[in-house]
Amino acid sequence: MSYLEYHAKSTPSGLRKILYLNWGLTLLLITVSSVGFLMLYSVAGGSFSPWVEPQVKRFALGLGVMFVVAMIPIWFWRNVSVLAYLGSLALLVAVELFGTVGMGAQRWIDIGFMRLQPSEVTKIALVMLLAAYYDWLPPDKTSRPLWVLLPVALILLPTALVLKQPDLGTSILLLAAGGGVMFLAGVHWAYFAAVIAAGVGLVSAVFQSRGTDWQLLKDYQFRRIDTFMDPSQDPLGAGYHITQSKIALGSGGWSGRGFMQGTQSRLNFLPEKHTDFIFTTLAEEFGFIGGVTLLSIYMLIILFCIASAIAAKDRFSSLVIMGIAITFFLFFAVNMSMVMGLAPVVGVPLPMVSYGGSAMLVLLGAFGIVQSAHIHRPRQSSR
Repeated sequence: MSYLEYHAKSTPSGLRKILYLNWGLTLLLITVSSVGFLMLYSVAGGSFSPWVEPQVKRFALGLGVMFVVAMIPIWFWRNVSVLAYLGSLALLVAVELFGTVGMGAQRWIDIGFMRLQPSEVTKIALVMLLAAYYDWLPPDKTSRPLWVLLPVALILLPTALVLKQPDLGTSILLLAAGGGVMFLAGVHWAYFAAVIAAGVGLVSAVFQSRGTDWQLLKDYQFRRIDTFMDPSQDPLGAGYHITQSKIALGSGGWSGRGFMQGTQSRLNFLPEKHTDFIFTTLAEEFGFIGGVTLLSIYMLIILFCIASAIAAKDRFSSLVIMGIAITFFLFFAVNMSMVMGLAPVVGVPLPMVSYGGSAMLVLLGAFGIVQSAHIHRPRQSSR
């Protein structure tokens, strides 16, 4: 039986698709986005402009995209995965040629109503392609060297383009998400051990390259590493971000100072308070309880994805769902670690909470694929 025939047997139609939506997951996504609206309202000093209003519009658009994507059979997304990947590469090249520069990096394309960040699209397109690849590849070939090299090349190509922008945070996410899909697909652990060993060697080479003609990272990226190791070296310069972030986190205590009562954000001590560091505003205003509550919502979203992946009856659906879950997890894990001083500041937004259109639209589109797999999986009651 072909892949299409397998799914065509039980593809629901009409209103049944709406009934089969994972409404629990949808409610969680609406909840976490609402937290974002609330925090953007707070950091704007009790105003819907300049951040809340456009963010709500983008969320409404993204929610519509999610529902449209969910209604399309999952086999369609499997079949267009190669085109999605190639399209994302084309966008990355377009960024290099005529992208918009912001904060010292060339990462965006101006499309009129918003600035599109193609690297966000690449995260999901890569997961889709790897899931389709391992769905096509016979399981007995998964760990053979030739068949391992191809997905590695597919991961490294967009990673190199993103690193050139430069965007170290997204590059790390691409490597980690791609490796996660390969691991879940059954690639032998020895390959990952070799990669870890090579990673240790690369880190050593990065530090040795500092100040040479072949320096592997930008100066500002090295400063971020220095800041991570010891923020007190330059508390008013390179260490300012993380120092103020820790002050805001600590001042929140258990229950926080109260909504719109956070001094670090209200008095503009906290930099990038509406994007990368918005979690510190939440922690200052709602304390440890607020931070753990948001983390719990994130983990529930991951659990819903895992449940859908287990229930899926085909390899592509399982892998693409888990790949999206890994990508989502990396988003909030890296961001929270970053603002707490547990990881270097690499410019990764807090998913569905930080201000920004590209990340929100792409993530909601990705969850549309998760919903599509959930809706169109074979069910006993289907006819």
